[in-house]
Amino acid sequence: MPDLPASHRLRTGRYAEPNRIYLLTANTLDREPVFADVALGRLVVQQFRRAQTIGMASSLAWVVMPDHFHWLVELENCSLRRLMRETKSLATREVNLSSGRNGSLWQQGFHDRALRREDDLVKMARYVVANPLRARLVESLGDYPLWDAIWV
Repeated sequence: MPDLPASHRLRTGRYAEPNRIYLLTANTLDREPVFADVALGRLVVQQFRRAQTIGMASSLAWVVMPDHFHWLVELENCSLRRLMRETKSLATREVNLSSGRNGSLWQQGFHDRALRREDDLVKMARYVVANPLRARLVESLGDYPLWDAIWV
């Protein structure tokens, strides 16, 4: 493989398929813990909900961690690239307006993993939302405010 920047390597071979389930991950720039401020994390959640409302993707589970998010989605009427570009762009705008920040919020690119319907989606959702427990941010998942799953 040629020596490409990480953001380009993430795109190599990427193919988005409608009605496919994906686990998406995006990191803040320099892994800055921006969403340790829960109010700013809720602005990311608003973008997840927006994407669902306008039919881009159905959210199955998500968690917003201090410096990244995981989002389990079923892709609907858009590409992964568009879904993530709009979600990250609109979240950046809202976070910057609310916090007085300016400039980039996210690292370039994102990570995606396509899942098969035979995969245990409930198990994957549990893995996603248990992130704060594994990171030892809370002792009980109910104590963490920035997560959701359709199976809960």
